[in-house]
Amino acid sequence: MGNDDEQRPSGPPDYKVYRARRGFFSRFRKPDLSGLRERDWRAPKLPKLPGRPDRERGPRPARPGLRRALKWVGLAALGWILLSFLAFSVSAQLQAFKLSGEAKSALHGNPFLLPSAQTILVLGTDARPPDTKEPGAAPSQECFEQQAHGDSPHGNCSQGEFRADTLMLIRAGGGAFRKLSIPRDSYAEIPGQSPTKINAAYAFGGAKAQIEAVEDFLGIEVDHVAIVDFTGFEDLIDAVGGVTVDVPHKLCADIAGGAGGGQGGFTLRLGKGENTLDGEKALIYSRIREPSECPGPGKSAYTLGYDDFDREQAQQAVISGIKDRLTDPLRAPYNFAKGPIIGWDAPKAFVSDMGFFTMPQLILSAAIGGESKADVLCSGANADCPPGPEGSIEVPDSERRRAVKKLLG
Repeated sequence: MGNDDEQRPSGPPDYKVYRARRGFFSRFRKPDLSGLRERDWRAPKLPKLPGRPDRERGPRPARPGLRRALKWVGLAALGWILLSFLAFSVSAQLQAFKLSGEAKSALHGNPFLLPSAQTILVLGTDARPPDTKEPGAAPSQECFEQQAHGDSPHGNCSQGEFRADTLMLIRAGGGAFRKLSIPRDSYAEIPGQSPTKINAAYAFGGAKAQIEAVEDFLGIEVDHVAIVDFTGFEDLIDAVGGVTVDVPHKLCADIAGGAGGGQGGFTLRLGKGENTLDGEKALIYSRIREPSECPGPGKSAYTLGYDDFDREQAQQAVISGIKDRLTDPLRAPYNFAKGPIIGWDAPKAFVSDMGFFTMPQLILSAAIGGESKADVLCSGANADCPPGPEGSIEVPDSERRRAVKKLLG
């Protein structure tokens, strides 16, 4: 039998270490680490591969600062977007507080616009602030605010003074975004009045009467309303950097005597094709009823004829231009940089029942719904709308049904 020292291995024995879940009583015992101190925990050196040189392991590189910088940039961008959204929501809610209670009572919509399509009536009136020199200015600030907020005329403000200058229906939500313009001279039933031009309903009963007149005229329900604020409308277009419209023929106009007439009028000169308009020019373009003769050779809207149907299409083009500016991916850096300004000015273009929760859904619906061809009553090739009483036009039931079917999809 050999010596025990000769059979004993020279180095420490190989151990297999297993990690197990600690028992309940083990947490009360003091751990014994004396055996662990004697163990060499260094990783075993791997055998050298033939033909491959040794590599010296350098120090671990420090964490790059770029990742930290990107993190803070992302947080700042997120904060800027939230600030823009907050400005938009607060501004929309302030505008909703201005809307007449009578008008709100006539609506049938709900706050959830994005998942389900609803019908919005966009109204523009012909009243002007009392401090303007343009004909048709309101006699007082009180009367101007009445029509701007959709109230029926009362107090010292005479009934029948301010009519609706623009009547447009927008079907938005549920993946849809379609528009239908109603000629303001359409002959229709007016609540509590004799039949006359449909835009007279606003002059007699404010936004409530106008909503009811449109509902009876087309046989639909109006879910939301938006009354155009001309000052806010200009500010919104300027905030998004103007709008681009495609003018079918060169167009010239001198409203209220033109810019040099001394009556606070405006002058507009547009060439055929695409034109980029600021807020003031876009508003003038939307309001033109009778164009002027353009200087120079070539046909113009004056020589070819210009009526309410052309005017309605011009208004839809401006609305589409605003939508394009807000949803164009190439405009994203500009819109992001001016986000809080756009967010604050956008709702101020309308006095509407759509507040902080519903108005953002309208913007998303416009982005999702795409662009549809402008539709105007009596503008189709097969539409025959004869003249009616008092300079109005008669819109046949068949044309109304066609337009409603296309609007509702």
